[in-house]
Amino acid sequence: MTSINKLPLRIGLTPESTCSYLPDQTEQLGVVMDHHWLTPAGYGVLLASGYRRSGNAVYKPMCQQCSACVPLRVDCPAFRPSKSQKRQRNQMARLRWEFKTELDPGWYPLYARYITQRHADGSMYPPNKAQFFEFCTAPWMDTRFLHVYQDEQLIAIAVTDVFEDAMSAVYSFFEPDSTLSLGTLCVLYQIQYCQRSGRRWLYPGYQIDQCQAMNYKIRFRPCEKLTAHGWQRFDEN
Repeated sequence: MTSINKLPLRIGLTPESTCSYLPDQTEQLGVVMDHHWLTPAGYGVLLASGYRRSGNAVYKPMCQQCSACVPLRVDCPAFRPSKSQKRQRNQMARLRWEFKTELDPGWYPLYARYITQRHADGSMYPPNKAQFFEFCTAPWMDTRFLHVYQDEQLIAIAVTDVFEDAMSAVYSFFEPDSTLSLGTLCVLYQIQYCQRSGRRWLYPGYQIDQCQAMNYKIRFRPCEKLTAHGWQRFDEN
């Protein structure tokens, strides 16, 4: 059997378009063309090389004039929460969480409220079930759904890809009117699950320092950034 690392990898470039995160920049993506990479093992190799998944498409930013999107991964066994994360983690005592292979029946009203109140100016608006599954899931990937409950009411879901030694955060949505730090709590739950299940890495997505919605991931430390010289470690909060 041929090792996945020895299989050919062809990349197709998308046309340049306005960046979704930095409006003054243009973006161009390199998309994996070979279907033999679209397996948990294949995608696991690509994930560790800076690629991400959107539905069936595995891609990597290959912008000509910008390198703001930096792949990040959290070292879960070594994770030490910051002072603010310790306060946020105290909120977890009031909540219940569970990973499931299927979504709860009441997931869509929560998703619709989140998109309508938080992202009415984004590409996911208006909320649509088919679009959600097309974006968040892939038939070849082991994807699970973190459910968070407060007083047995569903308040957050984090879509998560699962690998032998890692997990990858795909997308999360939550009760938009909650006073809890639900986005941060979803990441803390994913880290906790990695710790309990013996997985080392959580890949939370690209860190974009100049984008407020995407610059929080570096706060979970120790973590590693993928640079031209390989993965570089950051320890202190």
